[in-house]
Amino acid sequence: MIPIGDDNTDRVRAPIVNWLLIAANVFVFVVLQGVGTNQRFTMAYATVPAEILTGRDIAESIPIRDSYGRTVEQLVLEPTPIPVFLTLLTAMFMHGGLAHIAGNMLYLWIFGDNLEDAMGHVRYLVFYLLTGVLAGLSHVLVTAVTGANPLIPSLGASGAISGVLGGYIVLYPRRRVRVIWLYQILQVPAIAAIGIWFLFQLIAQAGALGGEMGGVAYGAHIGGFISGLLLVKLFETSEHRALRRA
Repeated sequence: MIPIGDDNTDRVRAPIVNWLLIAANVFVFVVLQGVGTNQRFTMAYATVPAEILTGRDIAESIPIRDSYGRTVEQLVLEPTPIPVFLTLLTAMFMHGGLAHIAGNMLYLWIFGDNLEDAMGHVRYLVFYLLTGVLAGLSHVLVTAVTGANPLIPSLGASGAISGVLGGYIVLYPRRRVRVIWLYQILQVPAIAAIGIWFLFQLIAQAGALGGEMGGVAYGAHIGGFISGLLLVKLFETSEHRALRRA
């Protein structure tokens, strides 16, 4: 189920911050990451769970092994020229490839503007960054608890966007979302469209715990989503709350 749009007829604010967030993500991916070719930059500013847990920068070559224990790749962690805790922010604006950034920006474009309308520009920016950081910390926690390799870096806006989805489903559970499903364009309530997405995250994380999946920080998606669920009403403006209750 791929979302392609939603109902914006009641929007009163231009989603300036949402546009700027999309532009920032595209700029970082194209200019600073070289459309994914600048691995030195990417490995320097991605979030490495071991660095967050220890508070120290780690710069070394990490062997990536397949299910048979064979080394298939050498991942080089570059020196990080900023405090390692700040990578929880920098990693939010980097992506691993074209499909990664395209999918994330599609979700942000569709769902972010409504939250910005409900919160106002500054509150929405703080909400986005906060849920993104909490999502990153969730990934670090899941890595530590499950015994996953803490030297594998993570990056992407997925955690923050998961927070946006969590907030959206609280404020707009019955809003109609246009989706592509089995080669058809349908309109479904947001609680169904986002609920199915969240269900997939739970199933995928369960697979990851069983050693069946890798490479995607599903713990960050789940942590960001739950953060959005819990925090959204603290950021909603009183005016929007009154309109929603009317």
